[in-house]
Amino acid sequence: MFGTGHRTPRLGIDLAGGTSITLTASSKDKNAINQSNMDIAVGIIQKRVNAFGVSEAEVQTQGNSNIIVNIPKGTNSQQAAEQVGTTAKLYFRPVLALAPTGVQVPPASPSANPSGSASPSGSASPSASGSASASASGSASPSASATKAGRAVSDALKAADPSAAASGSGSAAPSAAASGSAAASAPAQPPVPTTPTEGTVPPELQQQFAALDCSQAGQRQDYQTDETKNAVACSYDAEQKVWYKFALGPVAVKGADVSKAQAGYDTQRAQGWEVQLTFNDKGSKDFATTTGTLAGMQAPANQFAIVLDGKVVSHPYVQQSITGGNAVISGSFTQEQASSLSNVLSYGALPLDFTKSDVTTVSAALGGDQLHAGMLAGAIGLALVVLYSLVYYRGLGLVSIAGLVVSAVLTYSIMTLLGASIGFALDLPAVCGAIVAIGITADSFIVYFERIRDEVREGAQLRPAVQRAWPRARRTILVSDFVSFLCAAVLYVVSVGKVQGFAFTLGLTTLLDVVVIFLFTKPLITLLARRKFFANGHPWSGLDPKRLGARPPLRSSRRRTTTSAAVKEA
Repeated sequence: MFGTGHRTPRLGIDLAGGTSITLTASSKDKNAINQSNMDIAVGIIQKRVNAFGVSEAEVQTQGNSNIIVNIPKGTNSQQAAEQVGTTAKLYFRPVLALAPTGVQVPPASPSANPSGSASPSGSASPSASGSASASASGSASPSASATKAGRAVSDALKAADPSAAASGSGSAAPSAAASGSAAASAPAQPPVPTTPTEGTVPPELQQQFAALDCSQAGQRQDYQTDETKNAVACSYDAEQKVWYKFALGPVAVKGADVSKAQAGYDTQRAQGWEVQLTFNDKGSKDFATTTGTLAGMQAPANQFAIVLDGKVVSHPYVQQSITGGNAVISGSFTQEQASSLSNVLSYGALPLDFTKSDVTTVSAALGGDQLHAGMLAGAIGLALVVLYSLVYYRGLGLVSIAGLVVSAVLTYSIMTLLGASIGFALDLPAVCGAIVAIGITADSFIVYFERIRDEVREGAQLRPAVQRAWPRARRTILVSDFVSFLCAAVLYVVSVGKVQGFAFTLGLTTLLDVVVIFLFTKPLITLLARRKFFANGHPWSGLDPKRLGARPPLRSSRRRTTTSAAVKEA
């Protein structure tokens, strides 16, 4: 499916090289797996792949619950292949509690101090240890062990105090100074827990939170089963190389309310790559309300988690309501990670969950070998047909060769046009269908030639033999091609995947056989019948009456019999 330009057919994965991925849809609601949701998923996946600059990728449904994604070899193809099945369900949830993974949670105490510390031993709370929280003077000092988990800021706040940003403070949200002017505050990064658990775990989550060990791959699942209920989630701190587990509140802002997301590099605060978000009207209001509510709480309750497909990708904290409908997700992002996250957020979440049931990668070298093998098989088959035609039909064999050439040119041209217009991919099964078509086309020639020879054997001259043989041959050819086309159509309907390529090519070449035999072969033989080489039955014409065992004309024999009887009577 990846030809160059529009002068060659598009080659499939198995011939050009690339990755073929089969995605299988799943949902708790069986009725959710329908054609409408599958079409929506195809559109979203197509946009995601194209956003990586991958040209000529193919995304199509297969059956009722599968999507086939074919991605050619090229720049960013591997990155695109890894992202195609990402559901991209984005939620903004308030953080209720967090802890390093594997640490047992102490029982929740109703008398937990308002500073947010949940340690029963009375260890220092985040505010006491110098974490990011507004002091009476309106300033805040960063924790020495602050993580790079991320922050959320509005675009308006980013330019509030360039001098402070330049000094390396990296403010995420300004606090109100005594004079009332906007001033940059501490880095908007949540502190590393100094106690086993920070915050208060809701009673209904205590058992699940205590048992959750995010360091175990089997437990890193998507627990976001209900948007209106509390949930748990995991997150990985790449700098500290530590897994964290979170107790989260109900969804405050949905990812569907993100109207635009793009990756960018923060040059002012030297925070690296970030994802810049723009909310729609509803998202802007919800985001402002949520950040305003969290700003008045103690850590970690003043943080909100950005949850993507069940994993916390960032958990920034805020100090005041963020308005304006813009926010930034930043942290330890590479350019590739920021681009991937902005890509999935830009085009929305998939309506269904998908698992990669099959992934096939074919190298360009292997694809070239398979293409060479297919072309070689076709050339051998064509050579044998040509040899047989010349040996058995002699001069008429040239007609069959010319017909095969015309059929091949038409097939090649149509496949090229279909590849450019509807994305038809010539894969190995399709090549097999084209090879089988050589036999179908040759069979039509043989039927017509044998009908003409039968007429010549009966003693007819070539020109009337051609005319009388056509109706009988035409009927046989049409019936034979109809059966072949019917088989190809049924195979195309009931099959999936690459078998459809074989059926499509077989049906296409069968239709072309009818076109060639009616519009090329029949007129050509009619013209050749007027040539002396064929009309006089030259030994190399393939229509020599003696070689065919032709009988004398019936009228001549009757005349000779009548004349002999008259002579005897005389």
